[in-house]
Amino acid sequence: MVHNISNNWQEMLLGDVKDWSIAETVHWLLTSGRTITDPALFLKSLGEHLIKAGANLARVRITLNTIDPEVRAKVYTWWRDKDEIEVFDPPHGVDQTPAYRGSPIEEVLEHRRIVRHKLTKEMDPDSHIILQELYSEGITDYVAFPLEFTDQSVSTFIIASDNVQGFSESDFKKFQTLLLYLLPVLEVFSTRNTIKSLLNTYVGPSTGRKILKGSVKRGDSELIECALWYSDLRNFTALTESLATDAMLQLLNSYFELITIAVTQRGGEVLRFIGDAMLIVFTAEELGSVDNACTAALQAAIEANNQLQQLNKELTLQEMPLLSFGVGLHMGKVVYGNVGSLSRLDFTVMGPAVNRTARLEDLTKKLDADLVLTAEFAEHITEPTVFLGSYEVKGVSEPLQVHTLKSFFKKQ
Repeated sequence: MVHNISNNWQEMLLGDVKDWSIAETVHWLLTSGRTITDPALFLKSLGEHLIKAGANLARVRITLNTIDPEVRAKVYTWWRDKDEIEVFDPPHGVDQTPAYRGSPIEEVLEHRRIVRHKLTKEMDPDSHIILQELYSEGITDYVAFPLEFTDQSVSTFIIASDNVQGFSESDFKKFQTLLLYLLPVLEVFSTRNTIKSLLNTYVGPSTGRKILKGSVKRGDSELIECALWYSDLRNFTALTESLATDAMLQLLNSYFELITIAVTQRGGEVLRFIGDAMLIVFTAEELGSVDNACTAALQAAIEANNQLQQLNKELTLQEMPLLSFGVGLHMGKVVYGNVGSLSRLDFTVMGPAVNRTARLEDLTKKLDADLVLTAEFAEHITEPTVFLGSYEVKGVSEPLQVHTLKSFFKKQ
């Protein structure tokens, strides 16, 4: 919400005022400016247009709320004398920190009102640390506007001046008028941030991009070549019976997190959590080749196993049950797309290669092997492997030729 807008907004827009006009900036905003999809690039261009127009600005910050399991908002800061836009992702819980408590941002968000501070050498020594830091960087005037979106959420638009006199009353009114035109664009950015965050969280970034591009109908699919990963925890049923719910969820989330980190750092994407199991893909398209996809999947499996050993050391100290998991790695062509009812869809991978990967993981228990891979997968990696034998599995017409890494081989 923008409060106390001048009744002379037409005058402010058309430029019949002293010093400078927002007219050209508003024209840019309503034409080419609104087509910029990157908030950082948008803010950089906005700052440049305002400086060109003659605005008395040293710094502009935009804070956009989002729905994300890790961060509370996206914060973008432009400085007149810096080439790069500063991007900050404050985590959940930031509202309990000294940097937030008692700050102008807290006041804006809690009371939904404009907050302004003149920063001089006579300023109160107990002023919030944010204001003191800005003063030390030459800022003389600080104004934070609340941006109330249609869903009633509130974000902020903050301007700062390093002019000795700060912002004039005319400057202040111009920025209030500008926000009338800026608010809808910023709401689009906020909404887009939320949509991307939710898609990344629940379906993964690659799948999310495909959905945003329009792959939303049942049957929308493509044939892709990839490395496939299927893993699950050992003795999970026993853990659920013996542990309290909170402890069981803590263990499960620790397991999911270490695998997800190992996988995503190497270009893989978690497609599904199935109870304690995980279905993961490393696509040739994303990683450049099938060889690269298989190598990335294998390195992620090795890293996840190493991290699990470290986690088990911590669990031992906490007198918690130790964890172990089996991983099956295969490769092939799969159908990647939407399946389900007309109104409820799942974006996943399907085909014989997926079935083989799941059955392969079942063999890790039978073979007492933490990592097994098919002969087809082994052809695309350089690490030495050990052939474990041919095994018939349910639903697959031909026996699977099963290998493990030499470093994972356990002599019977």
